[in-house]
Amino acid sequence: MSDRPDAWSGTSRRHADGETPRQHVITGQVWHGSTAPPQTPAGPYGSPVDGPYGSPVDMPYGSPAVGPDGSPVAWPDRGPVAGPDSGSGVGGPTRHHGGGHSRGVRPLWVRPSRRRRIARLFAVLLCALLLTGAGTYAWADLRLDRAVDLGKIADRPPQGKGTTYLIVGSDSRDGLSEQARKELHTGSAGGGRTDSMMLLHTGAHGTTMVSLPRDSWLTLPSYVDPDTGKHYRASKDKLNAAYSLGGPRLLIRTIELNTGLRIDHYTEIGFAGFVGVVDAVGGVEMCLDRNIKDPKSGANLTKGCHNLNGTEALAFVRERHQEAQGDLGRSRNQRKFLSALARKAAAPGTALDPFRTYPALSAALDTLVVDKDMELPTLVSLFQAMRSVSGGSGRQLNVPVSGLGFSTSKGSAVKWDTAKAKQLFTELRNDRPVSIDSPSDEAGN
Repeated sequence: MSDRPDAWSGTSRRHADGETPRQHVITGQVWHGSTAPPQTPAGPYGSPVDGPYGSPVDMPYGSPAVGPDGSPVAWPDRGPVAGPDSGSGVGGPTRHHGGGHSRGVRPLWVRPSRRRRIARLFAVLLCALLLTGAGTYAWADLRLDRAVDLGKIADRPPQGKGTTYLIVGSDSRDGLSEQARKELHTGSAGGGRTDSMMLLHTGAHGTTMVSLPRDSWLTLPSYVDPDTGKHYRASKDKLNAAYSLGGPRLLIRTIELNTGLRIDHYTEIGFAGFVGVVDAVGGVEMCLDRNIKDPKSGANLTKGCHNLNGTEALAFVRERHQEAQGDLGRSRNQRKFLSALARKAAAPGTALDPFRTYPALSAALDTLVVDKDMELPTLVSLFQAMRSVSGGSGRQLNVPVSGLGFSTSKGSAVKWDTAKAKQLFTELRNDRPVSIDSPSDEAGN
């Protein structure tokens, strides 16, 4: 037998039992250089030969030591050594020989499971929605015009139960060009007036929406003209005059004085905002039981159902000369339309469509005026209360009246039924079910 050490792959020899050992293919490294590193002799069964001072000699190409059964043997004090099938050589130090270097084999990329991909997509969408929602909230909150300070109003009634909102539609022409004023038949009069006023009360017994005719003959409290500083004593006048004489503050004081209700929140929208919101939601469907044609408001509608755009809707809610009950008929149309508008805006096809939601919100914020304590969640609660009325879970009615053509020093006015009106507002202040029956009561319309 030869005394040569065992040769590396490609060399064949027999053991003492006459069997030929199997060859081992060395993988995981590529050598670069002009010559291969010197071969290192191996002991019996492929074990390394100790070098000087008993240290093991590195195996060529970083191959592992092999035991009698063909399994890899860990290097002393060097941790486990990768076997011949590992390829990457992970677990032991990388060796450099003869000026060359070694490269590990990269693990194959494994495609994530379908469930994991869906979970990742859902997480990304959720983050996007949260960021978009937070941005929209901040944008809308900054644009709210909180111009009315209820805390500075004197001689107010005590706090009642539930929450009472005052909703005002003003004839403000802000944001309207001369051409738009002609098309909308708004005129060009200066100053500010109110075209509609409603009390909306929410509490333990649902929602009640009460219209206050603008020609209501009431007592205006004493006030100081904000422009001249002149003091005026309390006097009788139409409700609409309160806003034109003293703005939102005098209007709130007049309503609180004549109803005994404390106004918790105030919201007002002008002509331009109203038209913009209706157009942004794609119009509002209204069904009419007769033809309506009013040159003063611009209303020109036939009997049947129509999808009213912003211009047509404004003409409809301002029209009163074709109504048998005059101002009461107009109030009824206004409540009916606002409920339909709230229902349309909350519909999935509108609320989930950003191309409708954002323009509608932007149009509303352009002319919306609220009180200083109004927060966006409170404004949303108001909107939801209006929608609940349209869904049948509330009541809509005019304040009880005893006369429509009541003659006054300021022209024809609407006179309230004092006893019934007092009963209605007492029930609202104490958050009790409303028992008043009104000829124009519209439950769920």
